Amino acid sequence: MKKYFAECIGTFVLTLLGCGTAMFLGCNTPAGVVGTAIAFGLTVIAMAYTIGGISGCHINPAITFAVALSGRMSWKDAVGYWCGQIIGGIAAGAVLLLLANVVAAPDLTGGLGTNGVANAGGPWGAFLVEVIATFIFVLVVLGSTDGKLGAGNLAGLAIGLTLILVHLVCINLTGTSVNPARSIGPAIFAGGQALKDLWVFICAPLVGAALSACVWAPLAAKKK
Repeated sequence: MKKYFAECIGTFVLTLLGCGTAMFLGCNTPAGVVGTAIAFGLTVIAMAYTIGGISGCHINPAITFAVALSGRMSWKDAVGYWCGQIIGGIAAGAVLLLLANVVAAPDLTGGLGTNGVANAGGPWGAFLVEVIATFIFVLVVLGSTDGKLGAGNLAGLAIGLTLILVHLVCINLTGTSVNPARSIGPAIFAGGQALKDLWVFICAPLVGAALSACVWAPLAAKKK
């Protein structure tokens, strides 16, 4: 249970700080885009060195899916991780709503930092963007954390920096999800179109993660 709780806390912190930065800086200026990207990436790095020794710091259902597909964890543990991650994302969404309403902090995104499909040409355009972005991100995760070929203690840094890069490219297209839990929490409380489009930001990252697991398997096998 300790590792499931760690995933809950880690996902809570990621969603709160990442989406919170998007809310209060906005994503319609270069400074806001860069600031939000850095916030997500630095939070992943911080959490990697905080809970990595407990749970591996997935804090993302797509990563857990790829790890389970790669045979690095049991599906029983994967379900536990997913529960913890989703609960953490929802808790963060509730806190973001509290900040926006009770503290009267300005939500410059207009939707608690939720993801959207309009700038990507609609749901299927956004789906394609998220599949590609998640594929790249999770491939780095699988490679850098591989027991024989990975980056060891530097894995958290590689993963966090990659997340920054992915956000820089995709924020103005979809808001950048690559993480279903990060999308679920804010969307539940924002409602409206964000909730209607939520399926894109659940399904697309899982597809991208599955593709990354399929690609990493032969790459790793050739070097063993």
